[in-house]
Amino acid sequence: MVSKALNTQVKKSNPFWYKLKQNKMTLVGIAILLLIVLLSILVPFLSPYEPNKVELVNKFQPPSASHWFGTDEVGRDIFTRIFYGAILSLGLGILIIFVAALIGIIIGSISGYIGGIVDTIIMRLVDMVLAFPSLILAMSLAAVLGPNIQNAMLAIAIVKVPVYIRLARAESLSLKEKLFVKSAETFGINKMLIIIKHIIPNAISPVIIQATLDIGDTILLIATLGFLGLGAQPPTPEWGAMISVGWTYLLTYWWYPVFPGLFLFLAAGALNLIGDGIRDVLDPKSAR
Repeated sequence: MVSKALNTQVKKSNPFWYKLKQNKMTLVGIAILLLIVLLSILVPFLSPYEPNKVELVNKFQPPSASHWFGTDEVGRDIFTRIFYGAILSLGLGILIIFVAALIGIIIGSISGYIGGIVDTIIMRLVDMVLAFPSLILAMSLAAVLGPNIQNAMLAIAIVKVPVYIRLARAESLSLKEKLFVKSAETFGINKMLIIIKHIIPNAISPVIIQATLDIGDTILLIATLGFLGLGAQPPTPEWGAMISVGWTYLLTYWWYPVFPGLFLFLAAGALNLIGDGIRDVLDPKSAR
């Protein structure tokens, strides 16, 4: 009875968390992500090694008590580099999606509410970007801009923004017909003020759902560009760049590409599980 009453209280006080924790796979994703984040924070205390320090005498050491995930071709500790790289990959993934979603919801809300020639121009530009596969377009933009992490971030953000524009526009087209928006127009409130106060706040839910699902994909895109030499450049401890060098040693020094690849898989998978859970909470129609 006490447990049931406590669950009822939690459900009323924090319905979002109550619904989220019903999805066991989402809890698994949260646990994995928290573990990676915790190890990233603690890695300076857990490892005595510097992520970029070259020690040729220790090159290609197999996993051991001294080097938990072994060392690379110049003696750098792979465990240390993976979790310094986790800070980079997770941080960049969240930052890129935040910027893309913010720009997308503003432009999409304006496009859907204003309509007319403004909407036509914006949507034709969006259609042009979406006509290309996201990976191919990101690779092309990164190659044109130049191979570094800042240009890779910009390329991925450009690829992601149109998705959020279309989502926000679709919501805006529906919201502009609602009574509270019509009432605001009747009282002569400025259109930009209506967009800021009424359209954007009510269009944000599907954008948040898409953003949570996109973070994992963005981390994979960052790693892919790094793998192709179009993202982070050596000696930056970025997962894709580590795999790019390490895969050539797979048959002889398996630990080099396997451990960065494993944590890339775990991080992307955990974020997708969390995104699925948040989608089910915020969008009841999608609940399975």
